[in-house]
Amino acid sequence: MSRKARSKNAGKSSGRDNGAQKPRLRKGAHQIYRKAKEQHQEKRKFGELEGKVSMIRDGSAFIVIPDREEDVYVPASRMKRALGGDTVKIVVRKKKTLTRSAEGEVLDIIERSSNPHVGILQISGDGAWVIIESRSMPFDVMIPGDELKAADKFDIKPQNGVKVAVLVTGWPRSSEQPVGKIVDVLGKPGENDTEMHAILAEYSLPYRFEPGIEDAAAKIPVKITGEEIKNRRDFRDAPTFTIDPADAKDFDDALSVRRLKNGNWEIGVHIADVSHYVKPDSVLDKEAYSRATSVYLVDRTVPMLPEVLSNNLCSLRPNEEKLTFSAVFELDDNANVKNRWFGRTIISSDRRFNYDEAQAIIEGGEGPLKEEILQAWKLAEILRKRRFEHGAIKFDRPEMKVLVDDKGKPVDVYEKVSKEANFLVEEFMLLANRSVAEFVSLHCGIKNPTMVYRIHEDPNPEKVENLRVFSKSFGYKLGDTSDAKHTANSLNALMAQVKGKPEEDALQMIALRSMARARYSTDNVGHYGLAFPYYTHFTSPIRRYPDMMVHRLLSIYLAKGKSQDKNFYEEHCKWSSEKEQIATEAERDSVKYKMVEFMQDKIGMVYEGTVSGVTATGMYVEIEPTKIEGMIPLRDIKSDYFIYDEKKFRLTGKSTHKVYTLGTHVRIRVAKTNLEQKILDYELVEENDIKSK
Repeated sequence: MSRKARSKNAGKSSGRDNGAQKPRLRKGAHQIYRKAKEQHQEKRKFGELEGKVSMIRDGSAFIVIPDREEDVYVPASRMKRALGGDTVKIVVRKKKTLTRSAEGEVLDIIERSSNPHVGILQISGDGAWVIIESRSMPFDVMIPGDELKAADKFDIKPQNGVKVAVLVTGWPRSSEQPVGKIVDVLGKPGENDTEMHAILAEYSLPYRFEPGIEDAAAKIPVKITGEEIKNRRDFRDAPTFTIDPADAKDFDDALSVRRLKNGNWEIGVHIADVSHYVKPDSVLDKEAYSRATSVYLVDRTVPMLPEVLSNNLCSLRPNEEKLTFSAVFELDDNANVKNRWFGRTIISSDRRFNYDEAQAIIEGGEGPLKEEILQAWKLAEILRKRRFEHGAIKFDRPEMKVLVDDKGKPVDVYEKVSKEANFLVEEFMLLANRSVAEFVSLHCGIKNPTMVYRIHEDPNPEKVENLRVFSKSFGYKLGDTSDAKHTANSLNALMAQVKGKPEEDALQMIALRSMARARYSTDNVGHYGLAFPYYTHFTSPIRRYPDMMVHRLLSIYLAKGKSQDKNFYEEHCKWSSEKEQIATEAERDSVKYKMVEFMQDKIGMVYEGTVSGVTATGMYVEIEPTKIEGMIPLRDIKSDYFIYDEKKFRLTGKSTHKVYTLGTHVRIRVAKTNLEQKILDYELVEENDIKSK
């Protein structure tokens, strides 16, 4: 009998048993049976979880469960037609062991993903298919004829061979492939704009503003009225400057520096007053909230706000009067805060410096506002030193940048080096952020005020212990980790010991993995990495929606308004945290794409490198000097069979006992590039290979 037939007849008696008495259970069996049933139900209940699908190319997936450290693996045969990004209900069938992840089965698809997939359109007759080449999507998507006709509305017409974004709308039982609709036509594959737009499309990130949004921004009055100036503290006569990257287009923070009559220093941290122009629930506010953050791809910025705001009205350009929201500090020569003030201001920046120009002055060169720059640096240096003495974590992982030409082609990969000019700006932004959070929390005169905090929880103790074991294998001893501050001091001491050593990157990587991810919340737990008990984001409202929320809350509390709706702001915090992570992933993908593109003409070339990751299927290697990462599949290493040790982050040869672990120096040859999937394959250059050549 089929499962369906059995289900249909469930609960019915056969003719032979009709009216027959149920078999009696011996004394106590009812209780035993009921208890066993309850245990079974509890076991099933314990094993049922909800999460998001992170799919693998072979059709299997890992289900990412909120607040659960380990993901659950689901084989392709048990996916029940769920796809990457879908929210699903699963049941755990096998618990995690030392050698494998917990394993489960999809029970139900709760919600299909709203993220499109990107692929190449192939039209056949009245219908079409989108050929997906993503590592996380093993199926092509069928496009019905009516949906293909509907795609004619886009600026680029749907034709054979163009790259499109497609949204899966369903997967009928009668179909071997999911069915979807085209949500954007991106252009010719391989063209720079097409590929950057494709990355944004995969994360549902917009790359243009609708005309209605641009129109709303264009209608904002540009003129600053005398009445508005009267309501603000006037800093137009204070020596004021901005320091930003040379290629920056928006300047949302400025510093003013001047000596007071009592000998102390007045430092003004002036932030573009975006909330003056973007009102709650306006079309601009809704658009900014939906984006939540600007996105910084390799070759472009996708702004949170239209250009008329981000690059004009709210950009603190030199010799222009601008409306700002400021945190003003009175500091003595030892950078002790003697007084502080928060409020709306008007400024006129005297000079726009890039980091190199400001750095030249710090290093002894001449330039405008030299006294102000040097005094600001002197105070910032004291603040920075004090911050690390109080337990701030100091990681020096190299930040690699891809240089592209005017057509988007990568021409160089280099390390971005932060110097004193960067730290000068950073320390005063940190001072403003923590002071605003502390003021609202403790001194604004409002009982239990709702506030948007930037929080960073304490590190995971188990992962810190993993770092202890791993560092011991290199001969280092991690100190006291009995509490948060001791852990921070011990981490900093370890990082100082390994500075410049071959294992530095590996130990920093494991240390970073022990850290929680910073996020936004209305519940303050402090910021562990910065060692601040109170911290928020106040200094970048042009590019971060939480900063705009902080400006609004601070304005309300300065006016002695009542505490705001906590649930409303908590929901906004969660959304902003999610969008920040999505933007970060898109930014990383754009870097990966350009790095693979940079390596396309280097097939066969040999590089020195360092093992940056190990898995059961291969090891990742970062090459010098570009730090471009590729994978060496274990199946391609002919000299031995390697056994993976997850706990010790290493691979050990079964016959040779050769060990590869994080930080191991190797030589590699560039074997293969896959631009569509943003993958680089390396092959290990072993001693025998060198001798034979």
